[in-house]
Parts: sequence; structure tokens; C-alpha cells
Amino acid sequence: MVSTAPAGYALVTGASSGIGAAIAREYAQRGVPLILTARRVDKLEQLAAELRGKVQVEVIPADLSDPKAPEILAAEIQRRGLPVRILVNNAGYGVPGRYLTKDWPTHAQFLQVMVGAASELTWRLLPAIRASGHGRILNVASFAALVPGADGQTLYAAVKAYLVRFSESLALENLDRGVHVTALCPGFTWSEFHDVTGTREMMSKLPKWAWLETDAVAKAGIDGVERGKVIVVPGRVYRLLRFLAKHLPDSLVLGLMGRNSKKIRKVD
Repeated sequence: MVSTAPAGYALVTGASSGIGAAIAREYAQRGVPLILTARRVDKLEQLAAELRGKVQVEVIPADLSDPKAPEILAAEIQRRGLPVRILVNNAGYGVPGRYLTKDWPTHAQFLQVMVGAASELTWRLLPAIRASGHGRILNVASFAALVPGADGQTLYAAVKAYLVRFSESLALENLDRGVHVTALCPGFTWSEFHDVTGTREMMSKLPKWAWLETDAVAKAGIDGVERGKVIVVPGRVYRLLRFLAKHLPDSLVLGLMGRNSKKIRKVD
């Protein structure tokens, strides 16, 4: 396939599975060359082999829990001479259980991946993204960022809310340079996420209407950032829930979250 997309690569973090892999596939369908990064090299290579018939794909493994990883990753991109036009900050995971059930190094590593790495990669790559004249930054947040926090979700909702506010400010700062910045806020999505957190059995009890497909989430995010939407909430149900959360009293919504937290989160 000959790419008709503007020149420049899309860097997708956490591209080995789930929403990250779906975003990579969607960009490949649109003729955008890719830089894929994650910890699991075998998964990255499998995805790269799948997509190389459509676009050029570079694989650069990185463990973003290492504070040095963003600088090393950016330096390797520069060494290979790969112009980055699109940055997708997707890498992430969840830490199940209440705040005090985990030691501080576990939380610190989580914050490094979810906040530190996303912020630093953006800082390091933003000059090139701005220079392209039509750059894009897609931060994969969560519907959890848009409603009161749930029991057992202490840092997860907080870091996703950070990504929303980060995206809003970046969008305003870079609008005059042709850069669109979007926070993608999906609800429950079929992926490895709940297997990693050990909540798959619990989550399987949720009704089918609560679940989104990764392909649909990826398409919504990319369509949204192309249109210049700053916040994208995929799915009619979640858009309705967001509307209700914004217009109902905070105390009522917080009470509902408290009563239902144990159905969707490990809280012990």
C-alpha cells in the first residue's frame, strides 16, 4: 500500500495488545507508518509482521517503568532518523486493591508509566510534532477520569484525570501550530487489562452493553483527534453516563460509585 497520509510516523506506546494494538492496526489501515513500543518484544514483532504489508513498521522495545526509558526511546527514534508526527500515549495498566494494600515502590512504578513516561515522551517529541504542521497527540485516558473515583481505584482514576487535563492544556497551547490533542476516554473494553489485574471473573458478570470493542475504541480515538476533538468518549451508553455524571449532584454520583465499587474492583 502506498501511504497517502501526511509524512511522519505514529509512535504507539503499549502497542503489544489491547487498545494500543488496535490503534496501530487502524493507523496502518490509513497508511500511516508506525513505531511500536512496549516491553514484550515477541508481541511487538508479531504485530509488526502483520502490519508490514501495509506500512513501514519500526519496533523499539522499551520498559516505560524505567525513568530513563523515555529519553532512551526518543534518542533511538532520532538515531534511526524517524520523524514522529503522531504520538499515542497508550501504555498503562491497573493496580488492583485499595491504596494501602500495595507498597510504595508498586505505586511509584505505576505513576512512572502512567504519568511520568507519558509526560516526558510528549515533552521530548513535541518539537518534531509541532514542526510537522499537522501533528497529533492521542492520550488514552479512561471514562474513570470523568466520574467520581471508585473504591479500589485510588491512583488509576487520578492519573487518567491527569491525562484529560494534560490534553486540554496541550490542545490550547499547540492549536496555532496545527497540532490536535485528544484524551480518549473509553469505558470497559475487551482486552488483556482485566486478566493482568486479576479481575476477569468479576468483570465477566457485567452486562454486555457495558463493553466496548478495541477496534471501535481505536477508530473513535483516531477519528476524534483528526477532527480536533479534545475529549472523546466512545459509545452512546458512556456518553449518556457522562452527561448524567455532570448533571447529577456529586454526592449522589459518589454514593452510587461507593455502592457499586465492589462489583467492578478488588477493594481488599
